[in-house]
Amino acid sequence: MQRELVEQAIGGNHDAFSELVRLSSRKLYAVATLILRDRTRAEDAAQEALVAAWLDLSGLRDPDRFEAWLHRILVRECYRLSKKERRRIEAEGQVQPLTETADPSTQNAHRDELERGFARLPVDQRTVLVLHHYAGYSFPEIADTLGIPVGTAKSRVHRATSAMRAALKADARTPRLGGTSA
Repeated sequence: MQRELVEQAIGGNHDAFSELVRLSSRKLYAVATLILRDRTRAEDAAQEALVAAWLDLSGLRDPDRFEAWLHRILVRECYRLSKKERRRIEAEGQVQPLTETADPSTQNAHRDELERGFARLPVDQRTVLVLHHYAGYSFPEIADTLGIPVGTAKSRVHRATSAMRAALKADARTPRLGGTSA
C-alpha cells in the first residue's frame, strides 16, 4: 500500500503525499525531538524534511525505500539546525516511550537518568542511538539513512553507546540537589 502511495505522490498526487505525511509525521517528529532535544526545532526539522521530500520526490529511485529516504532528509535537517544553533537546549518534555514498565517511579527515575546522559552527547551520537534503539533500524538501514558504509554505522553506534555509558557513569558520580545521587 505504501509503495502505491509513493508512486502516486511521485506522479504529482498531492493527496497521496498527504497520506504519506500523515503516516510518517509522528515518527519523524519523535526522531527529530530525540536528536535535537528541543520540540520547536524538532517541529522545524520535520516540517523542512517533508517540504524537501515533496520538492525532491522525483529523485527517489526506489519507492520501497521511501521511509529510509525520508529519514535521511530528516537527519540532514537535524544536523543543519544543530550546526546553526550550537548550544544545547533542554527539551520541555519527552517523547513517550514505546513500552511502559510496571512501576512508574522506577520508570521516571530511569527516564530522567537517560535524559541527562543523552543530553551530554553530541548530535551525531544521539542520531545513531535514536535510529538504532528508538526507530529500530538495523546497521544496514542506519548506513543507508546516513549515507555511510555499514562498518562505519556499527562503529558509530558502538562509540555512541560507549559515550552514553560514560555520560551515565559521570552523571551518577555528580551529586544532586539535596545530597542524593541518581
